[in-house]
Amino acid sequence: MAPTTEPVLQVSGLVKHYPLTRGILFRRQIGAVRAVDGVDFTLGRGETLGIVGESGCGKSTVAKLLCHLERPTAGSIRFRGEDITGLSGRALKAVRRNIQMVFQDPYTSLNPRMTVGDIVGEPYEIHPEAAPKGERRRRVRELLDVVGLNPEHINRYPHQFSGGQRQRIGIARALALRPEVVVADEPVSALDVSVQAQVINLMDRLQAEFALSYVFIAHDLSVVRHIADRVAVMYLGRIVETGSDAEIYEHATHPYTQALLSAVPVPDPEARARRARIILSGDVPSPTDIPSGCRFRTRCWKARERCALEVPPLAVPPAFRGTPGPAAHDSACHFAEELPAGDCAELGVHGNGPG
Repeated sequence: MAPTTEPVLQVSGLVKHYPLTRGILFRRQIGAVRAVDGVDFTLGRGETLGIVGESGCGKSTVAKLLCHLERPTAGSIRFRGEDITGLSGRALKAVRRNIQMVFQDPYTSLNPRMTVGDIVGEPYEIHPEAAPKGERRRRVRELLDVVGLNPEHINRYPHQFSGGQRQRIGIARALALRPEVVVADEPVSALDVSVQAQVINLMDRLQAEFALSYVFIAHDLSVVRHIADRVAVMYLGRIVETGSDAEIYEHATHPYTQALLSAVPVPDPEARARRARIILSGDVPSPTDIPSGCRFRTRCWKARERCALEVPPLAVPPAFRGTPGPAAHDSACHFAEELPAGDCAELGVHGNGPG
């Protein structure tokens, strides 16, 4: 299904801080882990938004916030125009029918004591209005068939399936209530490469069949490019660049995105030898001690004094405003520019920004 401009999800100023406390009898907060620190994006109907970034950048926390597995510290999440951030009880239960999740690990996300039929059919026990009691067994068989599993295996247990088959069970469970939005938190990272392709192709087919919108979270940029219509790059709790797949992969303007792309493996040895590699120095700062100004400046070869003083907005860089083209997309960098091929080694990419 072709994505439309009508948003089904609108996320504004989303924040999640985990308090750090000290003391036993008298506990006091001494700081906070700023896992998500001001995230904004929209998701159109029938669209796939890919969220990428290093481990620890806040991708999975965003997924939990969207599904209300965590309560946000601040910000809002709007579903079909309604603010669902503070919902609870029956109102939250009704919204959860329309926002389902596929978890990262197919081995731990399924109850080993339940049969596949019970796992996929459990949403009908929680939402009995979704299917008449006499129809549930038949619907479970249909879902297993839709995701490429043998309906005759409905009485088997999770340990009797491979990793890829278990993830298909997780996808079937997510589809049971016919949701509008599926949040997929690194759904193929624990699978073999050949199985990854099968699961990605399955999700692509199901999107058209069930009219789904995806928030697809991954650290593998090649996987995201295959399935995503738009891509958002996260670093240390914030989105630093966003645009269409062509804009991000072929015309990246943020230094962090350029560094990520340079690390993507290239199967052709000759092409790999010709490609310059951006190697960042230093480690990712702790989310308990975020750098001032631009949070990427401590690892960026373009960092200047301004980067330590001003937080760059996520907007089209001034250099590209008024000039239509693939580089004119949102990038949170004071010195955003496209990186010509072969320039990586000449830019001093091992240097740190101002302390």
